[in-house]
Amino acid sequence: MRVGLFVTCLVDLMRPSIGMAALKLLEDAGCEVTVPAMQTCCGQPGWNSGDRKSTRSLAGKLIAEFEDCRYVVVPSGSCTGMIRAHFPEVFEDEPAMLAKARKLAARTYELTEFLTKVAKRSPVAASFNGTVTYHDSCSGLREIGVKAQPRQLLAKVAGLKLVEMDECETCCGFGGTFSIKYGEISSAMAEKKCVNIEASGAQAVVLGDLGCMLNIEGRMRRRGDAKTRVLHVAEVLAGSTGG
Repeated sequence: MRVGLFVTCLVDLMRPSIGMAALKLLEDAGCEVTVPAMQTCCGQPGWNSGDRKSTRSLAGKLIAEFEDCRYVVVPSGSCTGMIRAHFPEVFEDEPAMLAKARKLAARTYELTEFLTKVAKRSPVAASFNGTVTYHDSCSGLREIGVKAQPRQLLAKVAGLKLVEMDECETCCGFGGTFSIKYGEISSAMAEKKCVNIEASGAQAVVLGDLGCMLNIEGRMRRRGDAKTRVLHVAEVLAGSTGG
């Protein structure tokens, strides 16, 4: 099946290894993967900030780039949520574009959701010698229902032990521009998340959204924790954690 990989702007700019891991997982699952070279952002920052003009421009660009793909897969719950939940809102007053937005939304999946529901991926070949805990990112959990899927796949990783932290579904404080507009509140939320990760005894925290990863890892390092690893689920499943 022909799958379009929407890498996301944060992954492209900050941690390309996640995009490469996602590509490997999709190819291992038997997909023919295309990665449009000119893709950029889904428009979520503009949408959340009330900039409807730039959001519409970016959303229309993304729709055109992935129009020929049978499925679109995204290694990010928040960007998937933007496409599925909000693209139809962006074009609600434009019938022709609304139809295209709805069609794209119907065939767009978060990575672990796609691997478990559509590709029905065979057992993961990766290994990870250690204990991890999982942080449920807000958009992935609440907008598109990603909860069991990453845990189902992580359970197949040889040597990996998953322990649940307290309040694994509680926000880390990132929330895109929320962390900028409400810095003190965001920092307090990130601190509480780091305390819960530390209390779990895990050697690494795994999650599916790079924004949350940057926020959590940044807080960890500022509080003196240089050992706990912060990993994207794609990196773990693809065996590309670097050790």
